[in-house]
Amino acid sequence: MNTGESSVCAPVAGTLADVDTPCAVVDVATMRRNIARLADRADRLAVTLRPHVKTTKSLDVAAFLHPGAPGPVTVSTLAEAEAFADGGYTDITYAVGIEPYKLPRVIALSRRGVTLRLLLDSYEQASFVAEASREAGIPLPAQIEIDCDGHRGGLKPDAPGLVEIGRILHDARCLDGVLTHAGESYFARTAEEQRLAAKNERDTAVAAAERLRGAGLPVNVVSVGSTPTAHAAEDLTGVTELRAGNYVFFDLVMAGLGVCRVEDIALSVVVTVIGHRPEHGWIMTDGGWMAMSRDRGTAAQVQDQGYGLVTDLAGNLLPGLVMTAASQEHGTLTARDGAVLPELPVGTRLRILPNHACATAAQHRGYHVIDGTRLLGGPGPATEAFWERVSGW
Repeated sequence: MNTGESSVCAPVAGTLADVDTPCAVVDVATMRRNIARLADRADRLAVTLRPHVKTTKSLDVAAFLHPGAPGPVTVSTLAEAEAFADGGYTDITYAVGIEPYKLPRVIALSRRGVTLRLLLDSYEQASFVAEASREAGIPLPAQIEIDCDGHRGGLKPDAPGLVEIGRILHDARCLDGVLTHAGESYFARTAEEQRLAAKNERDTAVAAAERLRGAGLPVNVVSVGSTPTAHAAEDLTGVTELRAGNYVFFDLVMAGLGVCRVEDIALSVVVTVIGHRPEHGWIMTDGGWMAMSRDRGTAAQVQDQGYGLVTDLAGNLLPGLVMTAASQEHGTLTARDGAVLPELPVGTRLRILPNHACATAAQHRGYHVIDGTRLLGGPGPATEAFWERVSGW
């Protein structure tokens, strides 16, 4: 990403009308507003912000998250952890349950001076982490995953095995804290539901931490977070850090929940009109699910946005025009709600706002960067090489 402050993206002459399509585009001014919004909230709530960099997979974007020097981040793969470690990041939470095969890579990062925090929720995981830590002679900090809403993994705060797992880790000098993720908040459709989800997320994590402390076990980190709850939390007493990732770009799912506005979506995909099927009311583009992903997250919301809403190159929504179908390399645009299908000749460039920013970003090797309507730069060799690393290619 190039904002005039980084050298890893190639400068580009021209406009979005000149780029090869489909391609991912980030509006840097919108992105910076999104970043500042949550950073200010974390400051008010007196917690450390640990952004999840799986959304953007970009060192250049990460530089905006912690201005001046690398700060704490969250990752979802060891490839991301290794790539960000090479970029100078030394405080990393790997927020996916650990398994034995990955431990040699974890230990290698630890020996490089990286604090890589692991996640687990079972005796089995705690035991092999403790054993590996002893054999390596390096404490491997581990957090116990707490289930606050039945969304995925984790232990309930009153689970019989919580304290024993904590002891296994503590005896090996590995117990780092507790972590929870309010995954069901992505289905909280009102501000009040999101506020209650944030309160429950906090209360659950703090209850687990207090139970461990009551058993004489130290709990240094109490980590919570999802993009909806991070923006809805009013009181994080007892919490030490807040995690979120989607907020950097936002997307139509978050707009559908009211967490952001459509105009806050910083990521889009530029596509080109390649044909028409007037008998079906279709406009065809060169951006299918390989460009947008198959994510249909808004299908469960009040307003289904298909595969994405359509704007012109300046970012102005085209009323009633939606990307309603996708094959691998073809996107289908149709009109809805009585809208008239616009006249868009072959060669017309458009932008599609995504359902799920994380999934859409992962389809692309880098970003073209705009500031409003001004094209600042595009992916260069260093950016593409970094993307290949974090994507495991």
